[in-house]
Amino acid sequence: MGNRQFRTLFHRSDSNPILTAQAWPYPANSVFNAGAALVDRQTLLLVRVEDRRGISHLTVARSADGVGGWVIDPHPTFTPSPDTHPEEVWGIEDPRLTWLDERQCWAVAYTAYSPAGPLVSLACTKDFRTFTRLGPVMPPEDKDAALFPIRFDDRWAMLHRPVATAASTGVHIWVSFSPDLKHWGDHHVLIPSRLGGWWDARKIGLSAPPLETPDGWLILYHGVRRTAGGCLYRLGLALLDRDDPRRVLRRSDEWVFGPTEPYELNGDVPGVVFPCGWIRDGDEIRLYYGAADSCVGLATAKLSELLEFVKTSPAA
Repeated sequence: MGNRQFRTLFHRSDSNPILTAQAWPYPANSVFNAGAALVDRQTLLLVRVEDRRGISHLTVARSADGVGGWVIDPHPTFTPSPDTHPEEVWGIEDPRLTWLDERQCWAVAYTAYSPAGPLVSLACTKDFRTFTRLGPVMPPEDKDAALFPIRFDDRWAMLHRPVATAASTGVHIWVSFSPDLKHWGDHHVLIPSRLGGWWDARKIGLSAPPLETPDGWLILYHGVRRTAGGCLYRLGLALLDRDDPRRVLRRSDEWVFGPTEPYELNGDVPGVVFPCGWIRDGDEIRLYYGAADSCVGLATAKLSELLEFVKTSPAA
């Protein structure tokens, strides 16, 4: 009897890895965990760049087709500003990009690395050349944040991942609300991590920003499994109610994408696929992910197939 194969939803690009530190126009230890957007008919990645101090900043890379021919800013695009924002003294990391039509700007949710731990900060930009900081919006420790592009009952909504206390049962994805993008409250655990031997037990976090579809908000999240050989970062799907993002409709039991290739299994942090951005082009989804905290990979999927899969997943 032949072995049945798991369904493949995401397909890696033959060009992987599409961005490496060797291609960078200035010295960099590693490039990974990029936010993604379509800007002026080009794919724009806001890439996390780590220097040899271990401090990260963000740099823009642009491509006509989103696969190759990348034009990288010759100098860092968005750098830490510890003099004006001391919470950024140890770097800025893992941006997630959301177009806010109401404000006619891109919101950048990113992790500021403070002496008290990582926290969520927001900035806005119209051109990815100048950035206006809104400052910290969640205290340490908190990360893996992204905004929804619209308001719900006149409030902005944000997904994020606070780190729980040692006595808690895990680290979960939360949703919070704000009237002005600065003051946040009405916090709810949205997607809890599971217990036991699951691939997403004990610790999960948002990956790419929520994607609006006719069936609801498609959520891509990562789960961290601790093994004797280290941690494995894999990805799963969930679906939220279109009108009330506090309602989880479906959640996949199985992970849908995980590290298998040498550039994902070997690097500064082995065994990691970590997307911060995806781009929808018709029915095609282009997923940009950090691989082993060392380079950027690309995988594609059909939105219709992702929705078909998640809608047949168990009700949450």
